[in-house]
Amino acid sequence: MQVIPNAKIFSSRGSYALAKRIAEAYGQPLGKVIFTEFSDGEYQPSFEETVRGNRVFLISSTHQPNDNLIELLLMIDAAKRASAKHITAVIPYFGWARQDRKDKPRVPIGAKLMADLITAAGATRIMTMDLHADQIQGFFEIPVDHLYASSLFLPHIQSLHLENLTIASPDMGGSKRANAYAKALGAEVVICYKQRKKANEIEKMTVIGDVRDRNVILVDDMVDTAGTLTKAADMLMEEGARSVMAYCTHPLLSGNAYEKIENSALSKLVVTDTIPLKKPSDKIEVISIAEMFASVMKKVHYHQSISDSFII
Repeated sequence: MQVIPNAKIFSSRGSYALAKRIAEAYGQPLGKVIFTEFSDGEYQPSFEETVRGNRVFLISSTHQPNDNLIELLLMIDAAKRASAKHITAVIPYFGWARQDRKDKPRVPIGAKLMADLITAAGATRIMTMDLHADQIQGFFEIPVDHLYASSLFLPHIQSLHLENLTIASPDMGGSKRANAYAKALGAEVVICYKQRKKANEIEKMTVIGDVRDRNVILVDDMVDTAGTLTKAADMLMEEGARSVMAYCTHPLLSGNAYEKIENSALSKLVVTDTIPLKKPSDKIEVISIAEMFASVMKKVHYHQSISDSFII
């Protein structure tokens, strides 16, 4: 009987806290990797233990700054050149995913470029969560395990025992996600329709559906400046909603997002730890993805089915 060697788990510096939680849930310590920094800002990762013939999990969300992406690429290349047998890039938040198509002339398809870079570096498998667009999986020529935060969010919502529950999407693009949540919870659905002047700036927003006397939950894959989310929450309350909460997988929270959330009608924002929070907030609750990712990583390593991990 063939003995499968233990997998090894390493992390970039930007995702170290999350990687440590995942490794603990997996049942083994994080592998040792050091980063040598040069005076001009260049850096070089070095695995301080052998990875020859092993499956290597490299954990790094690719949120800003760009160092998180570059560190992941360098670690992949180092593992490849050190003769790792399998290199799985664990990317809880896949950055640049909003550039998944040409929406006007003379612009890049950034998500495809990132996929090509990760594949060219030597990754043999990708593991990620709540891609901004499902079709990004097709940008890779290697297997992609696309996990969903709904398997964490749905039980959390059910534990609230909210009456007159309505699920809302903050924009038309999230209508499929909102409908899936509503179907799983036996709730109604409303859609917020927004018109933009430019990126991160909303010109007009209207609600499609009735929210009067309803407890509304907004669902989305990410919250960046929080402009759309907070405007939607305020509008839903103006339309007669009893309360408004939000569940968003990736807490980018850039600019004055924290201030917007604190001053909005949102009673609570529930996020995951795919990206570390810049600071705590009484209105923000974090649910960890560590157990989920550790479970799927272990199943992948031992060649077990992971189909039961895909909900919505």
